[in-house]
Amino acid sequence: MESVDLIYKAIYILVIFGITLLIATYSTYAERKVAAFIQDRIGPNRAGPFGLLQPLADAGKMFFKEEFIPARSNKTLFIVGPGVAMLIACMSSAVIPFGDMLIINGRELYLQAIEVNIGVLYVFGVVSLGVYGIMIGGWASNNKFSLLGAIRAASQNISYELAMGLSIIAVLMMSGTLSLREIAAQQAGFNWNIWYQPLGFIIFLVCAFAETNRTPFDLPECEAELVGGYHTEYSSMKLGLYLFAEYINIFVASAVMSTLYFGAYNFPFMNELGALISDDPVTANNVITVLGVIVMFAKIFFFIFFFMWVRWTLPRFRYDQLMKLGWQILIPLAIFNILLTGGGILLFDYLRG
Repeated sequence: MESVDLIYKAIYILVIFGITLLIATYSTYAERKVAAFIQDRIGPNRAGPFGLLQPLADAGKMFFKEEFIPARSNKTLFIVGPGVAMLIACMSSAVIPFGDMLIINGRELYLQAIEVNIGVLYVFGVVSLGVYGIMIGGWASNNKFSLLGAIRAASQNISYELAMGLSIIAVLMMSGTLSLREIAAQQAGFNWNIWYQPLGFIIFLVCAFAETNRTPFDLPECEAELVGGYHTEYSSMKLGLYLFAEYINIFVASAVMSTLYFGAYNFPFMNELGALISDDPVTANNVITVLGVIVMFAKIFFFIFFFMWVRWTLPRFRYDQLMKLGWQILIPLAIFNILLTGGGILLFDYLRG
């Protein structure tokens, strides 16, 4: 790879990293505003106009709070746990295509940090490692409530990753590739996978709630039973890293759902719009790519809002209900969806041939 391409990749990765942190920061503000709206309150409105500086005030509070490490904890792992959770959360977005391709000075620059032909497996592999940050923090705290929360998180993630993986197999059967860029490209215009995989999307959506430990699947940090769950003993920025990691995981889950089922950066009549914008194919391509990035983030923000809406609307499951839903309902439904998709593909090939 040429030095220019390396510089571009480095700049792109830094930009995506900054956007990810910015979205995670202001997701805390959006969460409180959405909760206030649903509960007929005002929400944060003191720090800055409309309370827009509230996340900065919260970050300052986190940074300047006293560091507290329990006397009987494993101090090394206690410090490592939040860092692992944050690092793995930030790694997840590396293969997500946030746009198509920009042409600058004759160079084709893809809006994707890393293109690998096993992008779907990369996302699943990295996301599945996120539970180690929770397990390390819960175990190292030497607190029974933290340990119970960590064990819940591990069993919950293992249970729902199975159904999530099975739900994606149907999409892979249709697309014939594991590359997220190719899956996005195949959904050009309005040919989105949601029209062919509504059941698979619903299964994936439910599993995404469980994987990110969000209500109604927030059993690992259930305040009513476990005080604060796996991060009970954490304070200052270590607690902040766990909270940040959760919002980054929501952002990544929303981006993956948008890519797999809702056409990623594609939108209806994009090719026709490009022809209307300019006769120069390079200019038209660049304008459509920028519009595609805006569309992609609009889809992501919708799903982030949906995560928040559900949190302040639905009650929490009991743990036995959570496990029953994962093993006895979602996994059989996902297997049925695979069989249904395979039958549909065979029927389509037979009718076409």
